Amino acid sequence: MTATNDWNASIVDEFRANEGRVGGPFAGAPLTLLHHRGRSSGREYIAPVMYLPDDADPAVIYVFASKAGAPTHPEWYLNLVSAGRTEVEVGTHTYEVTVTELVGADRDRIFDEQARRYPGFAGYAEKTAGVRTIPVLALHRV
Repeated sequence: MTATNDWNASIVDEFRANEGRVGGPFAGAPLTLLHHRGRSSGREYIAPVMYLPDDADPAVIYVFASKAGAPTHPEWYLNLVSAGRTEVEVGTHTYEVTVTELVGADRDRIFDEQARRYPGFAGYAEKTAGVRTIPVLALHRV
């Protein structure tokens, strides 16, 4: 198991043991566990990521494929876009969602709000400037 998988596994365990709350870099932040299946491998994975709840629709959350400002997209993003559906864990609830990628002004508005609330996301955008635009996915509860 890689260091990333070990790190994710410890966050997943902490999330589940504490009704969706974790410490460390995610302390106090809204966190979801994204279930996804590898496009080539077919293996099942879980990625802990921060989310932004939609202010008007409680059935929608937004996730950000920042990969901490890395030059490439995270695998979970590519897997979710390919699948179009997945399952998420939010707090003590697990449910199915459809996946929609936001573009243009909608993407920018949601990303800017996340960066306002959590300035680290602005730093990720600075790191990726000229390399890639950080994707924003809307996850709609089924």
